[in-house]
Amino acid sequence: MVEHIDIFIADAADRFAGVESVLGGFDHSVLAGSSVAVKANYNSADPFPASTHIETLDALCTAIADEKPEKITLAERSGGGETRDVLAQLGILALAKDRGFAITVLDEMERNGWLEIQAPGLHWDRGFFMAAPFMRSDHVVQTCCLKTHRYGGHFTLSLKNAVGCIARRVQNLNYDFMNELHTSPHQRSMIAEINKFFRTDLIVLDATEGFASGGPDKGKLISPGVIIGGSDRVAIDAVGVALLRSFGTVPDVAEGRIFDQEQIARAVELGIGISSAKAIRLVPLDPKAEEITAKVQEQLDKD
Repeated sequence: MVEHIDIFIADAADRFAGVESVLGGFDHSVLAGSSVAVKANYNSADPFPASTHIETLDALCTAIADEKPEKITLAERSGGGETRDVLAQLGILALAKDRGFAITVLDEMERNGWLEIQAPGLHWDRGFFMAAPFMRSDHVVQTCCLKTHRYGGHFTLSLKNAVGCIARRVQNLNYDFMNELHTSPHQRSMIAEINKFFRTDLIVLDATEGFASGGPDKGKLISPGVIIGGSDRVAIDAVGVALLRSFGTVPDVAEGRIFDQEQIARAVELGIGISSAKAIRLVPLDPKAEEITAKVQEQLDKD
């Protein structure tokens, strides 16, 4: 049983340095010689904090590349535009060419690039299809943004980021999985369930700025000014919710216990991460981080 999970927090005045700082809390040597799938947040071409900042992705992929993995692949599926166009508009295709990492545009994959997921107890009527890179790579690293979600998710952090790992449609099957997700009363449980079927070794949450209402593409802007890193998706999302609460957020996110939030509660049921706020140990890495840590800890202590 895990006694605690360390969540590292660093000043993001220099975003590249902030990412490097939180990554210093982890042993990257395990990435050497391995295949690494990267999941960022490119649902649309809207600028940060709607989408992953290019500097954050650059810093993350540079740190991974320093360990000499066999391959780094950014795999993405956008919901608010054509994925390849979104990546081009945000400069991600050019960055990948410059830095030497691969890109897999998931909605261009053949049927054999998707793995069908069926399991007892899912809230998905027909299961769903997971992109092979996230199930077959040796390691998965993701970077997410700090946002509320006005279309039923309530918040979109690391657990919600997994929606971009599954198919909207697959060849030879006339079914829209995203329509099912977004019209279901079980949407938040369904989001959590996606995470059961792939590992995530490391998460970087860019909380330089965020949306405290609205989201995922636009909303009330807040500026926490920090980068947050951890290895546990539940812990990262709990910290993200606590941070949103500390700045004032929408009732769906602000009310009740953090671990009663449906995304988090279902993830705990499925064994995806820690089971309580008491298992989170915040590790501030500089004076700015200490200020934010105090605000987050105050919210976690209420749980």
